[in-house]
Amino acid sequence: MSTDTKVTVTGWVGTQPKHFVSEIGTDFTSFRLASTKRFYNRAEDAWVDGLTTWFTVKAWRSMAVNIAESLRKSDPVVVHGTLTSETWESPDGPRTTIVIEADAVGPDLARGQATFRHTVHTKAGEAPPASDGGPTDPWAVNGTDSAAEPAPDAGAEEGADEAQDGELVSADDRTVA
Repeated sequence: MSTDTKVTVTGWVGTQPKHFVSEIGTDFTSFRLASTKRFYNRAEDAWVDGLTTWFTVKAWRSMAVNIAESLRKSDPVVVHGTLTSETWESPDGPRTTIVIEADAVGPDLARGQATFRHTVHTKAGEAPPASDGGPTDPWAVNGTDSAAEPAPDAGAEEGADEAQDGELVSADDRTVA
């Protein structure tokens, strides 16, 4: 049984993510995460910010590269991982930093939109596959980008009727092309 303390924290990227590669070639990225509790103050009839808790988020390997390529300072994020602490010496004496060793990091979609791209992994020395301008979705169906084309309506009849102008009209008389 694991005794790790797992946490999920929502907040804002507080520093530009820093990406490093170790001497043995392991990717590592870290950034500071600010999480501020908000509460409704009835006396002021307004939402009020509480104290901000700061975390250092650490990630390794492919997630480290993805974070460095995807996140920027001030992005809203959700971080899930193992809660730890690190103690270090400063000129003013010992200090402690709260650390989240990330298992998953992503945009907070309650605060904005995001578009997902799959990571293309290549072996050392191999060039990434050339883009032929075709679909980038590995789950594309019949050579089409499934994310770009909406699925047909379940209630629509197969085929479409030709309108007088040359427009295609669906069975429920909505213009589709």
